[in-house]
Amino acid sequence: MRTKILAIAVLVFALVLSACGPTTINEAATENLRTLNVNGIGQVYLTPDIAYINIGVNTQGPSASDSVTTNKEQSNAVIEAIKDAGVDAKDIHTTNFSIWSNPQYDDLGQISGTTYVVDNTVNVTMRDLDKLGDLLDAAISAGANSIYSIQFDVADKTAATKEARASAVADAKVQAQELADAAGVSLDVIQTINFYDNNPYPYYEGKGGGGGGAYEGAAVPIQPGQLAISVTVNVTYTIK
Repeated sequence: MRTKILAIAVLVFALVLSACGPTTINEAATENLRTLNVNGIGQVYLTPDIAYINIGVNTQGPSASDSVTTNKEQSNAVIEAIKDAGVDAKDIHTTNFSIWSNPQYDDLGQISGTTYVVDNTVNVTMRDLDKLGDLLDAAISAGANSIYSIQFDVADKTAATKEARASAVADAKVQAQELADAAGVSLDVIQTINFYDNNPYPYYEGKGGGGGGAYEGAAVPIQPGQLAISVTVNVTYTIK
């Protein structure tokens, strides 16, 4: 029995020594990768086919109720004119309705009275730019006295964005190859790719604008120009 206990004690002691002893781990040295990082840009130019416009009616009256009543009648007439110009009801939505007092002052700087101002603004999506000038003319004739923030856009930018991305990658590849040749190294595999799609922005070239045609026959002349779809990619290559 004593011999058995002694053997167990020796075994436990041996295990403790092995746990406390030095440990050797064989790890392969991590290879330091040499890399080349470049930015590529791709751009595609499009003629707009859609426009967003804020059209409003601003009225003043001696009382809040009078001003609201006048504004309501005038705004309804404007909205009907917008619909008659070919805009669907779903493409018209109110963006602002506000009313405030406007004190009037005499020559001595004393308040001589108060008028009440009402502003009613709708945002209109126009999907037929050939009729945009006529739309604006109709809205003004119906009583609109505030038109601002006309923004042009392209309804479907999917194909243009895809083309711009491909162009950006190709541009990055050309730059990387030129730099590698100049440095006397060879491109290997791509390690990372990051891309950034920018919002479409107006494109102007020279004095005459961006190349979109003006609608000369419209009552209000409109020049949509062109939009630029831009994509930037950041590509990292390993080199050898």
